[in-house]
Amino acid sequence: MDQNFAISAFATLGHPGRLSVFRLLMRFAPQGVRPTEIAEALGLKQNTLSHHLADLTAAGLVTVKRHGRSLFYAVNLEVTEALIGYLALDVGRARPDLLAPLIIARKDAAMRDTDFDVLFICSGNSARSIFSEALLRDLGRGRFQAFSAGTRPNTELNPFALEVLRRNGHDTSGLRAKHISEFQQPGSIVMDFVFTVCDTAAAEECPPWPGQPITGHWGLPDPVKATGTDAEKALVFAQTYTALRRRIMAFVELPFDSLSRMSLQSGVDAIGSDTEAKA
Repeated sequence: MDQNFAISAFATLGHPGRLSVFRLLMRFAPQGVRPTEIAEALGLKQNTLSHHLADLTAAGLVTVKRHGRSLFYAVNLEVTEALIGYLALDVGRARPDLLAPLIIARKDAAMRDTDFDVLFICSGNSARSIFSEALLRDLGRGRFQAFSAGTRPNTELNPFALEVLRRNGHDTSGLRAKHISEFQQPGSIVMDFVFTVCDTAAAEECPPWPGQPITGHWGLPDPVKATGTDAEKALVFAQTYTALRRRIMAFVELPFDSLSRMSLQSGVDAIGSDTEAKA
């Protein structure tokens, strides 16, 4: 990477507001986010956010695309990779004492009950993440240990969600709403994958997960906000369940044994970007 480009990029990220915008976009990567959603998540005025986005875009750190009448801003992953590589390899001279914390510590396979531990996060942990937990548990053919949690969990699971799960043959007796902090304690299970399944969860500030699991944003609209008759609400929950089922089925079919970590991340991103799975 050219030194002048690196200086410009680091200077751009040196502003706390621009850094907070970049960090939020990274949590949604590779998908883009509307400015209104960024402003709401970070509590920024629209004109302030516009300046931050313009600076990040000018520095090459962020891209912008128009879909219909909306603009979507996303992290430029190629530039970000080059910037991190410049800092670690060029500036840091690839010193092992600097790079060691970045090396993924794999869990002892002999101590596993399953191949992979997976956590699904949403805001209320009453529908979407609960659907995902039950689906992966039952479709994963014993290879996955599935969990779910919420950033602001409800006290009870949504009754429409429970009815959809029971109707599709899932055991709901062990399901409950949990706060994300249950999985952030010393000695907690080290996750292999962490997925956010709603936009508000991805926008939440969250410390790095131990073991640096592969992460993905599989956001779907909240069925709890559905309006109308009970039959109309139930239909929305069923559609959300179907969309998540498609994604979970695609996930469990990934060739985990033959894919590199980078390829797995690409596979996870592709599943989250699948428009058919969002239908």
